[in-house]
Amino acid sequence: MKNSLKIDRSDTISASLLFFVITTTQIGIGIHGFQRIVYEDAKQDAWISVLLAGLATHIIVFFMLKTLQLYTSNDVYGIHQDVYGKWIGNFFNVIYISYCFFAFFVVLRNYIEVVQTWVFPGMGTWFLVASMLLVVMYAYTGGLRVIVGVAFFSFFLSLVLLPMLAFSITYAEPRNLLPIFEANIGEILKGAKSMTFSIIGFEILYVIYPFVGDKENAKKNIHLGLLVTTFVYLITMLIALTYFSGEQLIKTVWATLSLFSVVKFPFVERMEYIAISFWMLLILPNLCLFLWSAYRGTSRLVKISMKKFLWIFSFLIFIASISFQTRNQINTFNNYYSEVSFYFIFVYPIFLYLAAVARKRLRSRKEPIE
Repeated sequence: MKNSLKIDRSDTISASLLFFVITTTQIGIGIHGFQRIVYEDAKQDAWISVLLAGLATHIIVFFMLKTLQLYTSNDVYGIHQDVYGKWIGNFFNVIYISYCFFAFFVVLRNYIEVVQTWVFPGMGTWFLVASMLLVVMYAYTGGLRVIVGVAFFSFFLSLVLLPMLAFSITYAEPRNLLPIFEANIGEILKGAKSMTFSIIGFEILYVIYPFVGDKENAKKNIHLGLLVTTFVYLITMLIALTYFSGEQLIKTVWATLSLFSVVKFPFVERMEYIAISFWMLLILPNLCLFLWSAYRGTSRLVKISMKKFLWIFSFLIFIASISFQTRNQINTFNNYYSEVSFYFIFVYPIFLYLAAVARKRLRSRKEPIE
């Protein structure tokens, strides 16, 4: 097939590491306050919406893998060119690159807002953004293996932080979950759709899959990662539903961070400060992978060095980040991004798979897909 990737063995990663890539890309900035958004739609049945959203990720990944298995040596950028042709394919590639840019921006800007609200309210946005970009640039220049290594360590860091939410179970009121199934199916599905902003990230498979050495083991590790992510969101939602009353949860922007404030140690008074600081290491793989994915696509369109692209990308992110200052601006952008991401992540992969299958059947036997 044309435009197939030539990947050196030294650049490949183990399929087992996809588990850590999936979990760390999904458990990012969205987990800070997804409970309020889903609760507004499904009320106390919000936990059912979380389960349905998790199930949807497994279904979509099934179509993603089926598409990628048709092109074992290519990523989504090459698939676009093969399925749609050069010009239309490159148009879709530009859209995907733009998506990675905005995904990077959303993660970074929302984290900066959390830092400014909880830890450093007087610190300028430009300084925090510049500091984060320097950290991302340093990690990114190490290559894919370093980025995946950061994801590996970030996962184990989350194992230290997330169990601390159990401290709030002491104050839980299980009756807040009743009555079950009070919301109708439309409200529950709407709540599942509202989970889009929180659980996106697994679409990175479209770009990273060709770099997996033992692809036969990829499927089980990917689905295991999705299962763990769903479990984390489910437990976090159940804790929030039983800790907060409905009125409190609607007014709580970052419910998960508020739960950390319950944790008290003799040597630590404000545990949420530590959680927010450590969370930088949890979102670092997200940022690096979206940046890496954007570069992979851009290098397909134009000849550009990694260093030059890195500086241009960082400059654009910096300008965009300092342009959004108020909570309303950020929240409005989050809503638009979530709406677009739903169709981009949960609808388009099915369409792309059907288009790829149709393209394969129409292709001459003299040009089989590699």
